[in-house]
Amino acid sequence: MAPDIVTDLLDFMDRPQAGDDEFNALALRLFAHQFRHNLAFQRYCQQQGKTLRTIKHWRDIPQVPINAFKDLTLSCVRPERCERVFMTSGTTRADVKGRHYHPHLRVYDRSMALHFSRRFMRGAQRLRMGILFPTEDMMPNSSLAHYLALALRDFGAPGSGYFVNPQGMDTEGLCDSLARAQRDGEPYALLGASYSFVHFMDELRQRGLAFSLPPGSRLFDTGGFKGQSRELAMDDFYRQLTASFGVPASACTNMYGMTELSTQFYDDGNATLPAVKSGPHWIRSRLVDPLSGRDVPTGERGVLAHCDLANFNSVTTILTEDVGVAVDGGFLLLGRAQGAQAKGCSMAMDAFLQAARA
Repeated sequence: MAPDIVTDLLDFMDRPQAGDDEFNALALRLFAHQFRHNLAFQRYCQQQGKTLRTIKHWRDIPQVPINAFKDLTLSCVRPERCERVFMTSGTTRADVKGRHYHPHLRVYDRSMALHFSRRFMRGAQRLRMGILFPTEDMMPNSSLAHYLALALRDFGAPGSGYFVNPQGMDTEGLCDSLARAQRDGEPYALLGASYSFVHFMDELRQRGLAFSLPPGSRLFDTGGFKGQSRELAMDDFYRQLTASFGVPASACTNMYGMTELSTQFYDDGNATLPAVKSGPHWIRSRLVDPLSGRDVPTGERGVLAHCDLANFNSVTTILTEDVGVAVDGGFLLLGRAQGAQAKGCSMAMDAFLQAARA
């Protein structure tokens, strides 16, 4: 990747006032780079009749089906030159993991820090944090492990720490940490996978324990349940979080992210469900018909496609398998594609593989 593009990208991310024209210009520059250096992507674009001459707007950039990260190497540089490879959890195809190659983590880390500071920290410089997820040493290819490590390093106050170790959850240590925060009146932030919260709340229930964390405390969950815990309806989940920790649903942030992206979406609390998800100014989303790739009419359900400028080395534009609907301020996440939409995603994937392997 040409250093000047990375420099311009980081500068764009640092400026929240950056507008649509600048986003479009950067997206087109990144498309040109990826078209030239990502051969699988180039072949697919050519099959679709999309070239450097015909792409005039970021919405015109071909959407790469998310499962392509499992079957192909989507990288503008050789994989062995990459500083980090993040891998998917393999919950949909356990035998195959998607791989996202990062030549360096400067862009990914900046994306995390800027968005996390504004949307979760909300003016606080540091908070005492508890992390309900393994460390990077335990899971070196997990983007979430890295994400939470950054949160702890850059935003955690003294007394912060991990409460998952190779033996499992450190329930005693976490209970002690929460009790200390409750006693000291110091706001506390608990972050982790959604299923980790379920495991801990089940343990609290067995012990007959509940906490009332101080005002300013907040919770951060991500990833869904993925068969790692009992399934909960979202309203039940946040109701139980409030009962277990004394933190209102309005102070519970859910992150919608994926290994294949370098930017994540947050909501502004879960007092009303489903909550509106939105991202920072360097990612844009569309609701599309997966068969045609065209936007669905306003107000209709479509499959989410994201254009993430922080994906500078792979592909900027990804067709997910998640259904949503556009609303003021972002989108509502409604679940996985089913029926005709799922078939459309599958057909888009088949078309991509046929082109990329030609």
